[in-house]
Amino acid sequence: MSSRIFTIPNVLSFIRLLLVPVFLVLIILGYDAFALLVLVVSSITDYLDGVLARGLNQISRLGQLLDPAADRLFIFATLIGLAIRAVIPWWLLAIIVARDLMLLVLGIVLANHGYGPLPVHHLGKVATFCLFYALPILMLGQAFPSIAWLTVPIGWAFAVWGAFLYWWAGIIYLRETVRVIRIPRVDAPAESDTLGR
Repeated sequence: MSSRIFTIPNVLSFIRLLLVPVFLVLIILGYDAFALLVLVVSSITDYLDGVLARGLNQISRLGQLLDPAADRLFIFATLIGLAIRAVIPWWLLAIIVARDLMLLVLGIVLANHGYGPLPVHHLGKVATFCLFYALPILMLGQAFPSIAWLTVPIGWAFAVWGAFLYWWAGIIYLRETVRVIRIPRVDAPAESDTLGR
């Protein structure tokens, strides 16, 4: 795995990150069609950076951080924008943010015990998938009111299911963190011990 910063996939990920504030402003101002266009461009760059990273053998540590970070920020931007416009309730935003704050705390606890982050659970991936598609579907109903009768129930089904799975995965991470930190760690023998043998 490469430690390079300036690779084509990483540049695409940086572009996605720069699009997040643009996307948020467009949602808040009610330019839903343009916001959806930005989201489409982001999705295309998301697909391309994965394909290019594998095809050009440019998989990097930075890229593995930037890609999920951009996904999370787009979800948060959509939640904040739609909550400000009262399209979704604030409690949905609070549920999603609270779960990610819990994971942040768990990461700090693991680091303090000498462990790296836990592997991503498949439920977490499914939850992120649900939320990643729920919010644009809800936005479609705002941009094109004539199809809101279809997009609103579908979007809400994805959103509620995604929030439920998001917390289910979070509880699994919590249990796994508790299990891992309870495992007694075997310290390496001191240098003086090894020299005396």
